[in-house]
Amino acid sequence: IAKGQWDIKLFNNLYTQNESTFASEDGIRQNFFTSTLEAFTGVSDTKRVNLGAIVEYRANGRDFVLQNGTTERRTTSGVTSIAPAIKVVPFKKAGNFSILSAFSIPLVSQEVDDNGVFLDQDGFTWQNRFFYDYTFPGKKNGRFFSEINSEYNFGKDAERNANGITVDGSFANNSLRVTPGIFLSYFPSSKFTILGLAQHTELIDLGNEFSQNFTALGGGVKYQLTKELNIEGLYTNFVRGRDTGLGETFNIGLRAVF
Repeated sequence: IAKGQWDIKLFNNLYTQNESTFASEDGIRQNFFTSTLEAFTGVSDTKRVNLGAIVEYRANGRDFVLQNGTTERRTTSGVTSIAPAIKVVPFKKAGNFSILSAFSIPLVSQEVDDNGVFLDQDGFTWQNRFFYDYTFPGKKNGRFFSEINSEYNFGKDAERNANGITVDGSFANNSLRVTPGIFLSYFPSSKFTILGLAQHTELIDLGNEFSQNFTALGGGVKYQLTKELNIEGLYTNFVRGRDTGLGETFNIGLRAVF
């Protein structure tokens, strides 16, 4: 975006599961809601550098089976991280390639509360996302978009109490998360977009003795409400994974550029 312009996005994600590759969690309903607010402003005359910040709020809950056989729902919530960020188009002649780099600072004291409900990672994350898009020739009613997201997680190793609850550090510290994704978009009109997507996430152990992976497929729509504002809806399904949940996500977002 141009110098002095603003790009603000609110994206809400609800992940829900009752199926898991962890035997102790299979059949247990768990919900993880994340609301992400991104705000960027242009700072260069060439439109190639944007500065901003990313803030995340989470509200999570899960069912616990009590000794008498009844089920109890426990929840936790709060603003969990803030990340200063920069977006750049590194090459003048390649405007369809860009990079977002952000440094996430945790605002939680422990990733699992005293009731055993996970809130968010208690560790620092250096995130780098690489974007590339290609508009198909002809009537320009189709576009290929790709992304590779890398997240290096670091901080204290996870420390657990006698009940197995993490009281310091994070399960993901000392690991690298890599998420490639592809998106295919079709534009029935100048205001309407239909898209399909495929993403894979690999959490690579760099010393924390935990790794996982999963693959998600999905689709969605976008609509340009006004010249400045658009809305999007998205659904994904976790079709496979190792050491992870096998759930689905429901997403809705608003984005304003002015």
